[in-house]
Amino acid sequence: MKGIYLATTDEQVLATYEVMAHLREHIVRNEYLGLVRSQKADGGFELAYLLNEQERITCVAGFRFCRSLGWGKYLYVDDLVTAPDDRSAGYGASMLDWLTAYARDHGCASVRLDSALERRRAHQFYMGMGMDIHCFHFRRNL
Repeated sequence: MKGIYLATTDEQVLATYEVMAHLREHIVRNEYLGLVRSQKADGGFELAYLLNEQERITCVAGFRFCRSLGWGKYLYVDDLVTAPDDRSAGYGASMLDWLTAYARDHGCASVRLDSALERRRAHQFYMGMGMDIHCFHFRRNL
């Protein structure tokens, strides 16, 4: 692995699209940059990307800092995806370790994320990384 970096320029954000599209299939390329910019402006959203040894983006994470009365300050992972051909090579684990260190460095008490019920392989990955299933997430569509 070459390294993990924050996407701070439009070019860097756009370069993450190909990997992110594997998780967020509903987002079209020409809307991606605007959506990321909006999330950055509204809630401090950040994108991190992992470059492999060949300097190709293989893993992307969208995250933000949150604070609640119940959980204190925490890092919430909105998106975590590794390109299908690069899965099981340790890139997702490296990204989650990086996010954990980043959260710790910024005074967070935990790293939290939601994962859709049907994503059983992801659940196994998260539990293997020392995460536990802490609560149910409920919604009401409007």
